[in-house]
Amino acid sequence: MGISKNIFRYFPQPIFHYELDNYKRHNEELSKYIYDLQKKDPDGVTRSNQGGWHSKPFNLKDKENAPFKFFIDIQRYVADTFKEYGWKYEPRKVNLTEMWAIINKKNNFNLEHTHPNNYLSAAYYVKAPDNCGSFKVTNPNLISRERITVSEKNTEFNQNIAQIKPKEGDLLLFPAYLPHSVGMNLSEEDRIVISFNIDILK
Repeated sequence: MGISKNIFRYFPQPIFHYELDNYKRHNEELSKYIYDLQKKDPDGVTRSNQGGWHSKPFNLKDKENAPFKFFIDIQRYVADTFKEYGWKYEPRKVNLTEMWAIINKKNNFNLEHTHPNNYLSAAYYVKAPDNCGSFKVTNPNLISRERITVSEKNTEFNQNIAQIKPKEGDLLLFPAYLPHSVGMNLSEEDRIVISFNIDILK
């Protein structure tokens, strides 16, 4: 005789994956913008990046640059994420707090980190060759991470690490508190990502 059972899936950790339909136009403009920045500032900054080039935060006061135009163009995806969360979407209260680029060459990767003091974080793939490194997220539940048991099979309840294999034109939006990292680029080509954070003004 079977057992009567309900499973209540509370407190999920969503990652919203969007495929942009006009990504080629964006990527051409963004690639040029990012490589031009790298030429002007070859040292960049060091944050989670292990090797590679991490830009300084973009100048968001310049409304005519390619990244800002890109952000305006993807508002429907941001609005959709708000809708899924059940948040009220008011464009004037969507605060783009920071935006930057990362170029990972062969053997470069990014350590696990979070983006505190924001609601959402994002990664957009300007260039993503095969074997360029997966986007990895780690279970933020500390009890689950510290008390690991022997599992007979992988389920949504016992996984502590999940991976997404990116491709060009992919946009990922996720909770800013979610620990994430980037696998090593094993390809011979650059991996280029634009990341940004979103806060919600009161």
